[in-house]
Amino acid sequence: MYYSTKAKVENIVQIGKVGDQYIESEKQREAFNKWTDGFTPHDHPTVIQDFQSHQMPLRVSAIMTNAPIVLTQDCDMCSNDPQTARRALCYLSDPKIQSNLGYIQFPQRFNGLNKNDTYACEMKRSFQINPIGIDGLSGPIYIGTGYVFNRRVFFGGPSTFVVSEMPELSPKAIVDKPIQSQPVLAMAHHVAGCNYENETKWGSKQDSVVQMGFRYGSLLEDILTGYRLKCEGWRSIFCHPDRAAFYGHSPINLVDILNQSKRWAIGFLEVGFSKYSPTTFGAQAMGPLMGVAYAHYVFKPLWSIPTTIYAFLPQLAALLNGISIFPRVLDQWFLLYAFLFFGAYMQDFLDFFLAGGSVQSWWNDQKIWMVKGLSCLLFGLVEYLLKSLGISTQGFNLTSEVVDDEQRRRSGQGVFEFGVASPLFLPVTAAAIMNLNKLRLKMALQKGFLKGRCCGYPCCHDRAKMLIQQRKIRGAKMLV
Repeated sequence: MYYSTKAKVENIVQIGKVGDQYIESEKQREAFNKWTDGFTPHDHPTVIQDFQSHQMPLRVSAIMTNAPIVLTQDCDMCSNDPQTARRALCYLSDPKIQSNLGYIQFPQRFNGLNKNDTYACEMKRSFQINPIGIDGLSGPIYIGTGYVFNRRVFFGGPSTFVVSEMPELSPKAIVDKPIQSQPVLAMAHHVAGCNYENETKWGSKQDSVVQMGFRYGSLLEDILTGYRLKCEGWRSIFCHPDRAAFYGHSPINLVDILNQSKRWAIGFLEVGFSKYSPTTFGAQAMGPLMGVAYAHYVFKPLWSIPTTIYAFLPQLAALLNGISIFPRVLDQWFLLYAFLFFGAYMQDFLDFFLAGGSVQSWWNDQKIWMVKGLSCLLFGLVEYLLKSLGISTQGFNLTSEVVDDEQRRRSGQGVFEFGVASPLFLPVTAAAIMNLNKLRLKMALQKGFLKGRCCGYPCCHDRAKMLIQQRKIRGAKMLV
């Protein structure tokens, strides 16, 4: 089905119109006849027919049903628990927290992952571990899927209601006409138009503090929307039942994972360095702890800087000058270094293990974290900087959610696949080669230098004798 649909789309793009062979009903013909040769991605007719049996945009759903509860889901998500709606309504109906409760978050879970989660797609820290901690503040961060919203949150803060320009869009409006009636469809077309938001408070207006609906000022409109809702005074609740509420699909090769993470990195930085940065505006509106929590997410791409330095600088220092930046076993600071090193890793492993992870999946998570720091986070940071300077970039790539049976079989077996060739792999490859050369140098020092032979590096016999002499002096001092 995927390939047939792909072929249809390519043919339609090539001929510039939807041919009769692709129209299966009169409703489809009525919808596509509204599209003319002059439409653009930013100025085109509205097609409402497709929304009646699928997800509806916020304003369109207000015109057609105006239900007080809104569920947001990614296109590849499916329900896994019939009790999910009841759980969400229990929170939303609680009079003790109802007044400022904006949404309920269910953790994003994935099916199709292999036993050891080769590519760390589960992202336990972002989707399961961190939300438990943030739930003690004003609640978890909105990540775009698996959320049940109170429609009221899109109309200002708990104590500041923003009146819509149309009474029919108000969360208190009652729809008293059939969904298929002509007045309802006409009004739905009107509010779904490309230019409707102009001169209104809907969407993202950089010069307006008071806004309505979802906010679009970032590639990660979900993070931005949830963040602005928290700044307005709303809180959220993390609901993590044993049975997953929803399941989605994840990429099963490395290049798709990195492309997806690069897009997220750019969106994070757009939020972090905006006029509503969590470190300034957010800390004042939500409190310093929630400001730090959001800063932990939105400034994550900056970790690529120390990661890249860590991957290259020690190796360059050793290869060029034979200098080690890490303390030796006999140095006085070694115990402190070892305590910090093993303490940090043990704490991280304990959090991961208590969240249901295994030793092997935690190790895979560590590897992918390092790979991301040298690839997608680094490229995302560079692309954001270029974009901020007005330099054109290649844009973002959509993540493929479609895999064939052979790919799925190899993924289930834990086979590591890089996918197609990509520039994202260049820093990772360079770091791997440099670290291998560093290991080769270390082995050469142990086997060759101590025998008075040159190993072929910018070090020679005289330097070997100097190192041996230094070791003797250090040993003599310790004996004294």
